[in-house]
Amino acid sequence: MKTLILFYSTYGHVYKLAEAIAEGAREVEGNEVVIKRVPETLPQEVLDKTGATGAQKAFEHIPVANPDELVDYDNIVFGTPTRYGNLCGQMQAFMDSTGGLWAKGALVGKVGSAFVSTATQHGGQETTLRAFHTELLHHGFVIVGLPYAWQGQMGHEEVTGGTPYGASTVAGGQGERQPSANELEGARYQGRHTSEIAKKLAVK
Repeated sequence: MKTLILFYSTYGHVYKLAEAIAEGAREVEGNEVVIKRVPETLPQEVLDKTGATGAQKAFEHIPVANPDELVDYDNIVFGTPTRYGNLCGQMQAFMDSTGGLWAKGALVGKVGSAFVSTATQHGGQETTLRAFHTELLHHGFVIVGLPYAWQGQMGHEEVTGGTPYGASTVAGGQGERQPSANELEGARYQGRHTSEIAKKLAVK
């Protein structure tokens, strides 16, 4: 069985969740886990002005994915920062390039899941995840979220991401807040959970 963690990250928050999801996925026996990122679409001068260039050096070693390779995986977990309650442009551009796969039904029956980051607690985490789920449903993915069996999303003692639709983190208005221990644990749970379901579906 093969799992792909595919993400876009501006300042590293989504990348850190991706690493945690991969950790959880690797706990499932026989699961080959790969982390990749989608292509950047912003001009270099914009990345420099926003300070993203320095932050992205932390994951520049992660290979860039090609849409056609999605067919090679049983379980794909997509990560994106939120843009106005929706996918970021880079991830949307990647998804828009999968039309050929959609036309052939090449991804039907695969497990799909998503995770996000937002600047604020109510900055669109759930709307972005559900928007992503809609795209995955058009491809025929079996959607898996982050069930309440993970109790970390039940607490109210601290500011935290984590929704039944998928793992998430609150990055802060300037990207100053890093994923908390609770948020990372939610991501690990999601990675393990999606992989376990993909493994069950793969049994003939």
